[in-house]
Amino acid sequence: MNIVASLTLLQLFLSAAATVSGNFSTETVQSAAPGDVVLLQCYTGGNLTPVWTTWMKDSHVIASDGELHVDSSAKDPRLTLELNGSLSISKVISEDTGSFLCSSRLPDNRTINAHVLLQVTSGPYNVTTVIYPTIVLPNRTLVTEEGKSVSFKCSTRPSPSQQLNLTFSGASNNNTSLTFTPLPILEYTIENIQPSNQGVYTCSAVNTVSNRMVNNSTELLVYYIPSRRPDCMSMKAQNSSSVQLNCSWFGAYPTPQLRWGKDGDFQVTDSLVVSLNSSTLKDRQTLTCTARHELLKNEKERSCSVTLSLPFPAGEPMVSVLEGTNVTLSCREFTAVPAANTMWRKGQSQEPIVPGSNENALGVRELEVFLTVKASSSAYTGAVIGVFIAALITGCAFIVAKILYSRRHTICLGGGFMQAEDRGDVVDLVESDDEQIFQDAVPRLPPLTNGRHTTLVQIHRIPSSDDHEVIVETHPEPPEQKDEPIEEKTEESREEVEELVSF
Repeated sequence: MNIVASLTLLQLFLSAAATVSGNFSTETVQSAAPGDVVLLQCYTGGNLTPVWTTWMKDSHVIASDGELHVDSSAKDPRLTLELNGSLSISKVISEDTGSFLCSSRLPDNRTINAHVLLQVTSGPYNVTTVIYPTIVLPNRTLVTEEGKSVSFKCSTRPSPSQQLNLTFSGASNNNTSLTFTPLPILEYTIENIQPSNQGVYTCSAVNTVSNRMVNNSTELLVYYIPSRRPDCMSMKAQNSSSVQLNCSWFGAYPTPQLRWGKDGDFQVTDSLVVSLNSSTLKDRQTLTCTARHELLKNEKERSCSVTLSLPFPAGEPMVSVLEGTNVTLSCREFTAVPAANTMWRKGQSQEPIVPGSNENALGVRELEVFLTVKASSSAYTGAVIGVFIAALITGCAFIVAKILYSRRHTICLGGGFMQAEDRGDVVDLVESDDEQIFQDAVPRLPPLTNGRHTTLVQIHRIPSSDDHEVIVETHPEPPEQKDEPIEEKTEESREEVEELVSF
C-alpha cells in the first residue's frame, strides 16, 4: 500500500508541475497528418542516455521505464519509448492532438523536462477546378474561344488551417499567382480572354499547419481564327506545262484545314500548294480554296478563288526612229493569271533577243512591233515638205475666203457662187435707223436716153445684222406704145411691174 501511495503522489506531483508551473527546459510544436509516424523528443542536449523517462498526456502516464507505471486506461500499442527517451507514435490519428509532457533523469542526476505540442491535421481533400464556358476534348483538355469571358472555380472540402491558391503557367511565364483565399471556395474571372491566357491553371490547397499541399491542374486552350479570308494566289511553276496555286490562312489556332477544289481532301496546314496540269485547265476558269476550322461551322466555311487568264500583251505596234538614236519598244502584260513571261524575237527567223516568253501555262500570245529606221537627211526633207503643204493650204483658204467675201451679195440673193454679176438694175441703198416701211407711187419721169422708163418701187426695212446695207432691185417698164393713151399705159405698167423686193 505504501508503494502504491508513493507512486500516486509522484504522479500527482508531475501532473501539478506540468499544469501549474509550466516551467520546462524545452518547448516544441510538431504537426502530422493522419497515418504518419511521429517521434516526440524529450532530451536533445547530447548523447547521454537517460536513466529513466516518463511521458504524460492529459495527466495520464502513457509511457515510462522508471518506477511509474502506465495507466491501464492510457495503454496504447502504437506508443513506443525509445532508449534516448523519445516517444514514437505510429499511425497517428486526429485524437492524438494535444500536449505531451516528458521528464528524464540523466546519469549526472540532472532532470530534463520537455513540453511537446502535437497537431494532427487532415486534408486538404477533394480539390476540384471548374472552368467555364469551355469544350472538353477527349484528352480532358478544355477549349474556349478568343474574346469570351471565362470563369474559374476552385474548391476543397472544408478543413481548418488551409488556403486555396490559383496559379497560371503559360508560354511566357511560369507559376504566376492569380489569387488566393482562406475560404474553401475560390472564384476568378478573365474578361475577353486572349491567346496569351492559354496555358495550365493549377488550383492548390495548402494545409498551413502541416504544409501539406494538394494540386489540381487543368490545361486551357484558347482557339482563335483571323477575321480575314484565306489568301489565294498563282505562282510561276518551273515547268511551263503546269500551274502552281497557293492557298494560305495564317493566324489561326489550331492549324486550319485547307482544300483546293470540291473533290480534294482537306489537309491540316496553314499553307497549301498544288500543281495542276495545264491540259486540264482553260481560260477564265475559276479555282476555289476552302478553309475549315473548329470555330467555323460547315455552312460558314471561308474560301478564296483564282481566275485563270491568258496573257494579253499591249504596246505600240508601229514605231519610227531616226538612225543613230535610241528607241524603247514596249510590250506590257498585266492580265495573265498566272503571270506570263516575255520574250522578244527579231526578223523573219524569229531569233530570240531577250530570254523568256510572253506566255503562261494556258497559252502563248504575241504582239508584233514594226520598227522603221530613217536616215537623218530624210527627217529634214519631211520637215520642208510639211511646211510647204501647210503654206499651200493656208494660201488656198485665204483666196477662197476673199472670193466668197467679194460675192457675198450675189450668194445671199440666190444668184449662186459662179453666176455672172449684173449690176445694171441693182441699186445699193444705205438704210438709216429712222427708215420706215412705205409704199408710194413714183412720179413718171421722161424717158431716158436708153429707152427705159421709171418703175414703182416698194422699200421695206428689214431688221438684220449689224450690216445696214439694203439692196433694191428695180424692174423697167416696157416701151410706151404711141397709139395708146399715156394714162392707160401707165396703169398697165404699174400692174405688170409692181413687185415686192425682199431684203
